[in-house]
Amino acid sequence: MARKYTIIIEKDEEGWLTSEVVELPGCHTQAKNLDQLIERTKEAIKAYLETDEDIEINEEFVGVQQIEV
Repeated sequence: MARKYTIIIEKDEEGWLTSEVVELPGCHTQAKNLDQLIERTKEAIKAYLETDEDIEINEEFVGVQQIEV
């Protein structure tokens, strides 16, 4: 059964898109376009889950909100 993961996507100063998987600490990747980023993120998640190490999945993500100050 497939599991859903939350990713945060940002664009860096050089135009690269980066993704961070909230539930999997240290699981991140980058790409030049969104389609490639999503594919690379899926590959990163699979690689992360295939490691022999004990995996700590953080399931306490609440959400993302923008505020104006």
